[in-house]
Amino acid sequence: MAHQLRELEVLLDGYEWVGDPRDPVDAGGEHTAIGYRTERFDCVATNTFWLSEQPAEPSSVGWDAAYPRVATWARLRDRDTDEDLLCLNTHLDHQGTAARTEGIELALDHLDSVARDAPAVLMGDFNCVVGEPAYERAAGHELPDGRTLVDARDTATVTHGPTTSRTDFHDLLPEMGIDHVFVSEDVAVDTRAVIADRDDDHYGSDHLPVVVDCRP
Repeated sequence: MAHQLRELEVLLDGYEWVGDPRDPVDAGGEHTAIGYRTERFDCVATNTFWLSEQPAEPSSVGWDAAYPRVATWARLRDRDTDEDLLCLNTHLDHQGTAARTEGIELALDHLDSVARDAPAVLMGDFNCVVGEPAYERAAGHELPDGRTLVDARDTATVTHGPTTSRTDFHDLLPEMGIDHVFVSEDVAVDTRAVIADRDDDHYGSDHLPVVVDCRP
């Protein structure tokens, strides 16, 4: 949501954000924004598309989805090494099974077309747990150059935090690990953590942050 993005802009000094809202008429609505540290990276290309049969059509609703859903990708160039990193952030629908499966297929198609040989990160709210079709479609996906995507949890040297990533703001909701980070196999994952900090006896969101410390 735009108000949450504004809070992040205040809290994370030195970051720029890219990504369009899922409904351009409601600029305060949901985004799949990507933030990057400007002293380290330049954003050399980015785009937001809709998870629908008309991905270039703003506000389009795909398949059996309840709402418009979007994905944003960004190609970030390391100022020190001149090497690129490709990030894609998405939010799959919470109701439509077909929308999740077709949506992740569309996101993977875009990732295939823009990643080229850059290390790649695919992340977001998948609204599904390990074993469900959309998750399994992303896990092990082969990029055009033969590299595969792996769940950062499976390759991390250190993991910590709860297995769920959902809350009702007061308590954790068990067996709801629906937020995932995938990396191409050439990315080393040092740490993968689900942050379950509380403030004034409640969680700051209905989702917990999933933090991955990784390097090419």
